[in-house]
Amino acid sequence: MEWAEELKGEAEALLPSVVDLRRALHRKPEVGNDLPETTALVLEALAPLGLEIEKSEETTSFVATLKGHAPGRCILLRADMDALPMPEDSGVEFVSERPGRMHACGHDAHTAMLVGAARLLAGRAGTLAGEIKFFFQTGEEGHFGAKICAEEGLLERGRPPEAAFALHSEPRMGCGRVASRAGALLASTTEWRIQIKGKGGHASMPHNAVDPIPAACEVVEALQLMVTRRINVFDPVVITTTQINAGTTNNVIPETAELCGTLRATSEASRLDAEEGIHRVAHGVALAHGVEAEVTIESGYPVTFNDVDFTGFASSVARDILGAQGYSELPSPIMGGEDFSYILQRWPGAMFFIGMRDNEIADPAPVHSNRMVLDEDGMSHGIAVHAAVALQFLAAEG
Repeated sequence: MEWAEELKGEAEALLPSVVDLRRALHRKPEVGNDLPETTALVLEALAPLGLEIEKSEETTSFVATLKGHAPGRCILLRADMDALPMPEDSGVEFVSERPGRMHACGHDAHTAMLVGAARLLAGRAGTLAGEIKFFFQTGEEGHFGAKICAEEGLLERGRPPEAAFALHSEPRMGCGRVASRAGALLASTTEWRIQIKGKGGHASMPHNAVDPIPAACEVVEALQLMVTRRINVFDPVVITTTQINAGTTNNVIPETAELCGTLRATSEASRLDAEEGIHRVAHGVALAHGVEAEVTIESGYPVTFNDVDFTGFASSVARDILGAQGYSELPSPIMGGEDFSYILQRWPGAMFFIGMRDNEIADPAPVHSNRMVLDEDGMSHGIAVHAAVALQFLAAEG
């Protein structure tokens, strides 16, 4: 299609400046909901476009709005800006200058691509009917940035969007491809902690103590068995024990042992069943061992649920831009979590994964790896897909 080729050409022309921005962001990663330098860099990049800026009151997130020449529909495009608290060993020339912080999930690329899309779309403002909200968000990595901004009304200032769209980097999928699915795309996230309380004593005389460690070990195994026996296999959950802490030396039975981990689910029903199961298993095993169990469960992000109609629309647009093989349907949800879920609870929309595999690496590292790298040429496809989804949504009547 002529319009698609034109859009891809504009995106490719913007790529060098988008790469420069991505690398500037990568060098200076910030964590959480307070990203002053990151926000300043993005606002500086957007300044020439004359967009209307609305800033969050509780974070350094903001929405930049492009208004067309006439009234029409409104769509929100989102990019997350925060990094992870981890070291970098990627070997790139623009490596993080902040020890213990790294853009290991591609948020620097998400932000740069959305700035590129804003530049492309701003050049077409005279032909647009409607509004495009570019949401640059803090605190996706466990800090509830989208939830905070939604609750304070940032996303609805001026007017609420009618749909929302986001892209997420996938360093193990080839460039020029996107993938997603209607319905549950990503899991809910829940953190749990179990403290087993016994009675300490000498390691040589366990009969004079009440050892919490065997009970803790049994809880780990019982949780795995509970998932296979009590949770519907077609509505899956994943329970993972990630830490076991107990004891101070080799000849003392400790007073307590502590377990913690995560629970991932693809529906609210299975999440609630699994949470009840964690309580039941912990207290039941504790009773059998003569110890006490204290269970703490903290719910995190809800399921990221793609709207069926919008996913069909956006996948069609992606095929127009990337070709018939450019969009792939994921066969099942992915058990990671995303706070874009809060936005999709309010408005129909979808998140797509975009391929950015560096083909010079035989076995590319996944996201959240200290060795994760992206093929920056793939960002031109992200710019074009963002822009095309927005343009086609504004042009459509329903």
